[in-house]
Amino acid sequence: MTTAAPFAVAELEEAHEPAEERGSGRDDVRLLVARPGAELEHAHFTQLPELLEPGDLLVINTSATLPAAVSVRGGEGDLTLNLSSPARDGEPNRWLAELRQGGERHRGGRAGEVLLLAEGATAVLLEQDAYQRLWLVSLSVPGSVPDYLVRHGRPIRYGHVDRAWPLECYRTVYAAEPGSAEMPSAGRAFTPELITRLIAHGVDLAPLVLHTGVSSLEIGEAPRPERFRVPRATAARVNLTRELGGRVIAVGTTVVRALESSVTADESVRAREGWADLVIEPDTPIHALDGLLSGFHDPDSSHLAMLEAIAGRDLLERCYDEARDAGYLRHEFGDLHLLLP
Repeated sequence: MTTAAPFAVAELEEAHEPAEERGSGRDDVRLLVARPGAELEHAHFTQLPELLEPGDLLVINTSATLPAAVSVRGGEGDLTLNLSSPARDGEPNRWLAELRQGGERHRGGRAGEVLLLAEGATAVLLEQDAYQRLWLVSLSVPGSVPDYLVRHGRPIRYGHVDRAWPLECYRTVYAAEPGSAEMPSAGRAFTPELITRLIAHGVDLAPLVLHTGVSSLEIGEAPRPERFRVPRATAARVNLTRELGGRVIAVGTTVVRALESSVTADESVRAREGWADLVIEPDTPIHALDGLLSGFHDPDSSHLAMLEAIAGRDLLERCYDEARDAGYLRHEFGDLHLLLP
């Protein structure tokens, strides 16, 4: 499936290091707030409890980032295999993965090629997907693949991050279940202290899990299916919040995908587990939520189609123009915006 190219938004400067390296802590990031019928508001993420209302519900993704990048030995220099997700057929040693070299997509590789990894492990390239980007690979590693990654992997890193950071920098403070190739980064700025203040203010939090794949998609590439689980208690809290007049606010596009994949015919949310293959386009109806906390994405990102479905094109363009002019930063270590359309 090919998704339409997103419309163009303003390009923001890149964040090259975690917020705690630029400032005083994880929550030391800026927050652009978009409310219905109001001017855009410049705030700080530490003000989030005061910007929300008692009775609101934040839905968070508690997936933990894997050290999913492994070096290929021998061959063509700094070749890296970035593991994206297990194959949908359930075979534990068959994964989708991307080959990268020198920070760029590696267009080499051929079906049947054997890649040599650390500790005598191997990865056999089986076949490429329809976009000629991800390979289905068969891994032969000592023990399980996640355990092997703990020993020999490192966080996936792209060119805008100019040095290696430890895995903890790529995990949210509430991460609980390892499985994501890359961090669900909209929640990175939360701290235990801020969560305590939210709860004291009457804002509830509810967890779900969606394990993200690699984010290195190009124009026209649809998001791949991703594993997710919406617990029964979270579904019930979402439905009750809306019945009582509160707002359901997704922390990140991963939460949007999981919740919207769990909507029933009567527009309520049910407990569900499996593979989320829903692709949210600009005209896709949104049923499960009333707002979104998100980072700022690349101008050609597939995430923009989802944001347009939630906020509308005009508001989204205004947000990105305002953020660019005010010096906001994009990417996983960057600033955030709160859309309450």
